[in-house]
Order: sequence, then C-alpha cells, then structure tokens
Amino acid sequence: MEIVSWTLIIGLFIIAFVGLIYPIIPSVLFLLGGFIVYGLFNSFSELPWWFWLIELLFVALLFVADTVSNLVGVKKFGGSKAGMWGSTIGLLIGPFVIPFAGIIAGPFLGAIIGELIVDRTDFKKAVKVGVGSVVGFLTSVATKGILQVIMLVIFFIAI
Repeated sequence: MEIVSWTLIIGLFIIAFVGLIYPIIPSVLFLLGGFIVYGLFNSFSELPWWFWLIELLFVALLFVADTVSNLVGVKKFGGSKAGMWGSTIGLLIGPFVIPFAGIIAGPFLGAIIGELIVDRTDFKKAVKVGVGSVVGFLTSVATKGILQVIMLVIFFIAI
C-alpha cells in the first residue's frame, strides 16, 4: 500500500508543477491533494497543526501571487483592464489553440486584442502591453514554482 500511496502523492505533485505551465490546472489544489492523500494512507496526526497552517497560508499566497503578477505585468507596461482580461483569456485559450507556443502567444495576443478592441490604443502600445502580459505570466510561473517547492520542502520536513 505504501507504493500505491507514494505513487498517487508523487503523481499529484507532478500534476501540480505541470499546472504552472498550463494554468487551467489548479496546481495548488493538486499539492493539497497530495498532502491529503498522505494523511489518508498514513495518518493525519503525522502532519502537525503548524504544517497545515503554513500550507494554507502558502495557498492564499499562491492565489494572490498569480493574480498580482499578471496585473503588475500588464499595468507596468501601460495596459488597461481590457489588456489584463485579454491576457487572462488568452492564457486560458492559447495552450489549446496552439499547443506549447500558445502558453506564451495566448496572453501576448489576448492583451493586444483586448487593448486594440476595447481601448482603441495604437498597435505599438498594444504590443508593449502584450509583452507586459508575457513578463507577468513568466514572473507568475517563477514565483508560483518557488512557492510550491517551499511547500514541498515543508511537507518533507513535517513527515
């Protein structure tokens, strides 16, 4: 049974890190799922209260980091709400329309389209906002990746 439990746990952790690149996958929920599977197969008493408190704080931090990184990326490059929404929609749709490249092209094109259609900005400014959305996405991936690694380190320290 131990092999089965660790296979499930590691599988959930891997999916969590895939979720960094494919934002449709709620990566932090898969990390939490791995912790819960560990508790179900072993014992929740092995994971002390401070572990759950710290991990839940990191979950909140991950949600905030994801939103703020994209917002800052678009705003810092002169974008509007339309650029931010376009970037978010492009980030969700892009990987399905253009596998692999859509992860970068989606938010870039989404921000440009949002700026051009809603705010009627010139093309040069819209491209700048598109670059900002990619910078925000990449910053978000790096930040979330670091936070998820820290969450895993805390998990292995706790057990």
